[in-house]
Amino acid sequence: MASTEDVEMVNQEFCLTVEELKEIMEARGEEGAMKVKEMGGVAGLVRKLRSDERSGLTGEELELRREVFGSNTLPKAKQKTFLALAWEALKDPILLVLVVCAGLSMGFSFHKADSEEDADKKCLDEDQKEAVDEDDEFSTELIEGLAILLAVVIVVFVTAVNDWKKEKQFRGLQDKVEGEKMVSVIRIGDVVEVQVEELVVGDLMMVKYGDLLAADGLVVQASELSMDESALTGESNMVKKNVEEDPFVLAGTKVMEGSGKVLVMAVGLNSQSGMILTMMGVGEDPAQEGGEKKLLSDGEKMTKPAEQRGKSVLATKLARLAKQIGLAGFAVSVLTVVVLVTKYCVNRYQEECAVLFNDLVKFLITGVTILVVAIPEGLPLAVTLALAYSVRKMMDDNNLVRHLDACETMGNATTICTDKTGTLTTNRMTVVASYMSRQIYSRSNLPSVGEMEDQVVALFSQAISFNSSYSTNLEEKEGGLAVHIGNRTECALLAWLGDMGVNYREVRKEMDDTDFIKVFTFNSAMKRMSTVIPLPDGGFRVLTKGAAEVVIKRCTGAMDMNGVVGQLNVSDQDMIIKEVIEKMAADSLRTICVAYKDYEGSMAWEMVEEEKVTSDLTMLCIVGIEDPVREEVPLAIQQCQHAGITVRMVTGDNLDTARAIAIKCGIIKSDGNFLAMDGKEFNKRVRDPETGEVKQELIDKVWPQLRVLARSQPKDKFTLVKGIISSKLSENREVVAVTGDGTNDAPALKEADVGFAMGIAGTDVAKEASDIILTDDNFNSIVAAVMWGRNVYDSISKFLQFQLTVNIVAIIIAFIGACVTNVSPLKAVQMLWINLIMDTLAALALATELPTPSLLDRGPYGRTASLISPHMTRSIMAQAVYQLTVLLVMLFMGHRILPGEVKGYQDITIHTPPTALFTMIFNTFLLMTLFNEVNCRKVHGEMNVFKGIFSNPIFYIIWVTTFLAQIIIVQFGGDVFFTTPISVPQWAVCLGCAVGVLLWHQVGLVLGKVVRKASKEEEEE
Repeated sequence: MASTEDVEMVNQEFCLTVEELKEIMEARGEEGAMKVKEMGGVAGLVRKLRSDERSGLTGEELELRREVFGSNTLPKAKQKTFLALAWEALKDPILLVLVVCAGLSMGFSFHKADSEEDADKKCLDEDQKEAVDEDDEFSTELIEGLAILLAVVIVVFVTAVNDWKKEKQFRGLQDKVEGEKMVSVIRIGDVVEVQVEELVVGDLMMVKYGDLLAADGLVVQASELSMDESALTGESNMVKKNVEEDPFVLAGTKVMEGSGKVLVMAVGLNSQSGMILTMMGVGEDPAQEGGEKKLLSDGEKMTKPAEQRGKSVLATKLARLAKQIGLAGFAVSVLTVVVLVTKYCVNRYQEECAVLFNDLVKFLITGVTILVVAIPEGLPLAVTLALAYSVRKMMDDNNLVRHLDACETMGNATTICTDKTGTLTTNRMTVVASYMSRQIYSRSNLPSVGEMEDQVVALFSQAISFNSSYSTNLEEKEGGLAVHIGNRTECALLAWLGDMGVNYREVRKEMDDTDFIKVFTFNSAMKRMSTVIPLPDGGFRVLTKGAAEVVIKRCTGAMDMNGVVGQLNVSDQDMIIKEVIEKMAADSLRTICVAYKDYEGSMAWEMVEEEKVTSDLTMLCIVGIEDPVREEVPLAIQQCQHAGITVRMVTGDNLDTARAIAIKCGIIKSDGNFLAMDGKEFNKRVRDPETGEVKQELIDKVWPQLRVLARSQPKDKFTLVKGIISSKLSENREVVAVTGDGTNDAPALKEADVGFAMGIAGTDVAKEASDIILTDDNFNSIVAAVMWGRNVYDSISKFLQFQLTVNIVAIIIAFIGACVTNVSPLKAVQMLWINLIMDTLAALALATELPTPSLLDRGPYGRTASLISPHMTRSIMAQAVYQLTVLLVMLFMGHRILPGEVKGYQDITIHTPPTALFTMIFNTFLLMTLFNEVNCRKVHGEMNVFKGIFSNPIFYIIWVTTFLAQIIIVQFGGDVFFTTPISVPQWAVCLGCAVGVLLWHQVGLVLGKVVRKASKEEEEE
């Protein structure tokens, strides 16, 4: 660390303080340009910060710069403490009602009027009076109250632990996202990539189309640089940036057009966005007086609330189901309390005994507990656990999930609209063919510089080296292929130049990109880019490259390798398109045309439009660039198609290239009736010929057969995605996933149900708009996301099948018990224990199953398909019938058929001590629930419910632990769990009934298959 004296000394040498830099950066527009002039212009500010316009920083004094000007980091909001999370969990209204009831129950145990006691004893038999007398030493009301409180504490503790783990995981994910963000800077004359946190004041930052700026700075050099500053200013219009008019750019804003160099002026908390965060109270507890404060850091965008993003497919279905279950449970619980209270009051009146408020509280506790069991509060927990577990595992499959709900939504995907370059292909571009001097050259016989005139070599060198981003580089690796940094197409051209014997680095030393007169950056609409450079003897040269069929139409001449320029008329252009460009495209090659034009005299270039200066060009060459299909992609697409997912390619390449790649990948099959069209044809078909507006009925005629959309504009992709999502042609509606890498892909990524951004080739803006980032840009990773998504959906289905069975049985047995007997067979503490198993432990056990390839053997559910499938409904009802039959037989006939001395239900009242009958009912119910958990591991009619059970240690550890805990509760629970020890024969009966759950499930599956087979045969007849 530097001493205070060192910092002060360096600060003086920099000539500018942090406060002065802040004051400068607060200026906007022309006021900012005036500030820069006052400080000696760009050169003056660069000099005062001891940097260099061409070579950047030297790499020394980086740590001292951080000491003086601050580091490029923002403090994170404090993580909620465990106690805060526990307090939030305790705010659940149902739990609060239970706490109040438990408090009342405990209160009555400490204070009971003598007259009430006497009145009570007159109405009890001898056994019950003895039990009441024993209560004088240690009241059962106190035990029951303490047990309920303990159960509530356990529920709160488990919920808080899960919330704490979830928040911890989010922060880990956030740190990973932020740690992977890189920025290009110039240091010691070389373009290098550093982490965002390593940026310092004085760095020369390279910015380009699609970047999200990581610091405030001064534009040193700009080429058609336009920014989206809406994140800070709220203004949606793009703002042009240049040294003369508006020289300052701010952290958090997006580069929408062009490129440039920026001198970093403020970082971290000293940047404009950092100062806003300071005013908001960065690092403070997010929950403050006056409401909740949200920090606007990039990392926290991944935790954007679902209500701001719109509910996912599964979340919408779950919310509807939970509401239905909750209402039904509430109705039954109220009815149960009414029946219990009515019967109790009538009996007390007939026996001329006083109604005890304490007994009424017990009935209320029973009703509230039924509601607790009925309300599926475990659903959110199961969803969270399944998603969190899957998200963590998906990292290993190169899927960085930014929004949790995207994971399960991907399991329902019916359509994937994918890019070609880098996703279906390797994104390692290589020039394998070229057309020069009216001759086609293959990779094996590329011409060398020795075969060309010096003039031609110079033109080739300039047209490729200058007319490409200087941040595009080839990094040589010993004994291996060069690493491509930056735009892959430009890397291929630079490598081709090297193969011909030209070192592009030496060419670039002749002219820095700050010396360029004008740069017309690549435009997806124009399909080309151009750079204007000054000529040594005066005049200018326009260098152009772009889509071959676009650029060739702007050429009126062609230069051969001898430097001779021949005429190029319309028929020549058509011939080249047909014989060269289309043939290369048919071989899956991307075609690029390189051309130039010289201008004499002076020109006001800042006012000139590209359209005017890129006409009458002279063609130098056409190259065919190969981007091989990834080896694993054809199989991955076949898996998607087998899983009922339609894959559509949406690319900027020409139609012939796109179709050839689609055939290689298996997207288009020779025997299929599929459509492949370009953007123009697509717009012609989906837009009203009179108004030009997109019509849903027209889209519906195109998208079902559409497999390839070539030469597409970003708005075409958006139109296609929106049209498929809005379409009602499919019975269960379409769920659409989209891949994108460019800034202009952001609307389509946001519109899609799941947006995939490319982690390598994707721009910051595309990543910000996405739900999942593919860290390897590989389509195979999308298939992995489908598997994990379906696994999440199945995990929730397993939990639902399990929970609904328990709900139905618990509610009905409690209600019937209340109506027929004088007391519910299941006590409050017992039902809370069942609820704990049903919610938390079952969620853990069933939500942590690993996905298997068999998940791709069925079709997607779709947007509107019911969450509970017909098979699940049959399983739930069959299990409910079996378990209710067993429990009701036990309840009404247990005293006759069960082994040992078992008291009949007629002899049990609210004051009766724990009995063997109710203990066996509780034990049998829980064991049947536990064995049914094994059945619920399979929700698609699989016969072998034990398959893969040992591949999930969490499941069998929880299962065995719960079983052992139940033994302890039954044998030693006593008054706390309202149980009495039962004998070995009685345990055998309980276990026999529980094992019957497995056998009954198999019987149900066999009968179901027989019925379905018979009905199918009838339909065929």
